[in-house]
Amino acid sequence: MQMVTGWLQSIYYGITIRAGEPKPQPGTPRYLTHRRRIHIIVVSAYLLYTIYEADWDIRRSSDFYQDLGIPYSATDREIKSRFRRLAAIHHPDKVAASPGSENYFVHLKLAQDTLLNPAKRFAYERFGPSVTEWQNCSSIRDYLIHGLQSIVPYYGAAVIFMYILGMLGYLEWGKYWRWLTLVILCVFEFHAVSRPYFPIIAEKFLNPIFTTFTNHPPYLPFQLIQLARKLSVTLYIAFSQIGPLLQQVSQAPQSADPAKQLEINLTRMENVAKAVDLEATRMMEMEMIPFKADQEAQHDIRNKIKVWLVQNTIRADPEVRDAIGNSMTRRRTDAPFGARGNR
Repeated sequence: MQMVTGWLQSIYYGITIRAGEPKPQPGTPRYLTHRRRIHIIVVSAYLLYTIYEADWDIRRSSDFYQDLGIPYSATDREIKSRFRRLAAIHHPDKVAASPGSENYFVHLKLAQDTLLNPAKRFAYERFGPSVTEWQNCSSIRDYLIHGLQSIVPYYGAAVIFMYILGMLGYLEWGKYWRWLTLVILCVFEFHAVSRPYFPIIAEKFLNPIFTTFTNHPPYLPFQLIQLARKLSVTLYIAFSQIGPLLQQVSQAPQSADPAKQLEINLTRMENVAKAVDLEATRMMEMEMIPFKADQEAQHDIRNKIKVWLVQNTIRADPEVRDAIGNSMTRRRTDAPFGARGNR
């Protein structure tokens, strides 16, 4: 992604910077800010693509309802009627003998048998096609217990993995949001597989929108769970990749602001001046300790120090030094000839 970021940054400068104007140099605050923002865009685009790819895999895998060409609310009568029509077309006796045609007919037969069985239909909608291979399951309770036995290890492993990485110092940024995401996903999945109805987000929002405005097939609960798991992984990556970058971008303008930086420097200089003054006062008091009992000596020393400071300050002033030099030059010029000769 770093290579893509650098490539896009070069294109960005080629478009936004006019000919003859200097480009931000690597290492400068402006260059680093642009690079962080472009990198955020690159990572975000990749994460959105992973979500689209997960949705595409779900649609490509299809489901029994799509294979039979019926809505997920189809009755037993509609399922049987649709299967008879497809059997008349895809039965091995009706088409040229081939392994593909026979396998497809077996798949359609399995879809019909699964959807006609209330317990299997309930389990299929929540756990996916793997329920057709589960043994010793005859009731909804049996399927639900078997399904929960496969869900609990998944979240147990996720908790252990995140805890170990946290102990090793990884996943520090966004730790709270990672745990919150895991808890929300776990609650959503347990709710979706244990309720006799579809999740509200699918029943009331996603499926009506897809069926009304697009050709996207409606989501079954197990498909929505697959997408939610993929989305949670995407969020984990976003917390690791984008979170720190967003924090740096939010802090960058403050450090790059000249007025703010000047204020920080002045405050720092003021603190240093106070510390130096305090140290000088402390040293002065230490030097005056031998004369602590003699007030007259202390007064005399302070007066001499004042005189010394004033004289050195005046003599060090450039204007005073120039005035003294000009005065001495005039005195030498105005002196009598004999006096100058004697000198």
